[in-house]
Amino acid sequence: QVQLVESGGGLVQPGGSLRLSCAASGRILSINTMGWYRQAPGKARELVADITSGGRTNYAGSAKGRFTISRDSAKNTVFLQMNSLKPEDTAVYYCNADGVLVAGAVVPISYWGKGTLVTVSS
Repeated sequence: QVQLVESGGGLVQPGGSLRLSCAASGRILSINTMGWYRQAPGKARELVADITSGGRTNYAGSAKGRFTISRDSAKNTVFLQMNSLKPEDTAVYYCNADGVLVAGAVVPISYWGKGTLVTVSS
């Protein structure tokens, strides 16, 4: 019923930029928090950044100053602008939606997209 679809991943050179998008679809009234997580080979999934419906943001230390998260709540869409990309940013990036309000009830689970691969390499 609720689906998240990421887009914008790809291959980019170190120092380059990439903009990820994630659109949530379904009978959604609102989403409390939307965020981006990533999982690199051999590592656990980690939070990159998230943003609440009120605009409060949170960034991983490695992302501060380089990445910017934003959202268009009216369209249930979240973005991640990634600048000054480094090889260590290479990972599968997943979109997350938490606190999804559907038909007057908050769904007690988080939704995840299938991920989009970001590869930073020369």
